[in-house]
Amino acid sequence: MARPSMCQSIPKIPHGDRDHTLDLTATLSIRNIDRKVAIMVQKVDYYNAKGELVRSYAQEPRMLPPLAAVEFVIKASDRSGGISAGFIVEWESEHLCVPPVVEAVMISTASTQGISFSSQARVVEEKR
Repeated sequence: MARPSMCQSIPKIPHGDRDHTLDLTATLSIRNIDRKVAIMVQKVDYYNAKGELVRSYAQEPRMLPPLAAVEFVIKASDRSGGISAGFIVEWESEHLCVPPVVEAVMISTASTQGISFSSQARVVEEKR
């Protein structure tokens, strides 16, 4: 069973009235929440706001044991994704299992202000 999922990542966000943007650090987390079955993370691809592949993070499949997690970080200084970037995560399992939690957390602090929010992935295709 394989389920590609899309998770929006917003590495910068507009603010104010003068076309300013605030650069954010984005962390994509993939957590296998099944207590008995391992999953295989096949691909982690990062796309920009135009839908173009920016980079692939998983060069080879990575096994996630039960309850394990893996993270991928987009630094605040990395502006390659634009305002509405996103990840496509492909995972599979040989056995029926609970789907992993795939989410991105974006955060920034400037002076005495801070901003943070999260985005959960959505399944975009069902493969069998």
